[in-house]
Amino acid sequence: MVKGRQGERVRLYVRGTILGYKRSKSNQYPNTSLIQIEGVNTKEEVAWYAGKRMAYIYKAKVKRDGSHYRCIWGKVTRPHGNSGVVRAKFKSNLPPKSMFSCIPATFEFPGLFAVSSVGPFDVL
Repeated sequence: MVKGRQGERVRLYVRGTILGYKRSKSNQYPNTSLIQIEGVNTKEEVAWYAGKRMAYIYKAKVKRDGSHYRCIWGKVTRPHGNSGVVRAKFKSNLPPKSMFSCIPATFEFPGLFAVSSVGPFDVL
């Protein structure tokens, strides 16, 4: 039997930042959010993340199903511009407090992408 872990730990996600909602000069579209993924700087690199699922994870005061943590599921739809930003549609719109203050993460192996406002993803 093997005791303990062998080899290095592997991180199955990539961090990023929620930049805001998709918008025009006078309108903003809260059903689509713009997310900058860490280490992704070109439109070609974004193509790998297209279709990946994501979850915005946040902490609430009241417990639901035995947990204070909740999530809003979404999906990467397409690139936005040429600098590695992605557009993502969520099941329900992201709250305004999520902008710039959270730590998103893209799960690389299972095809999941999580966005968190509570901190690093060592817990997940």
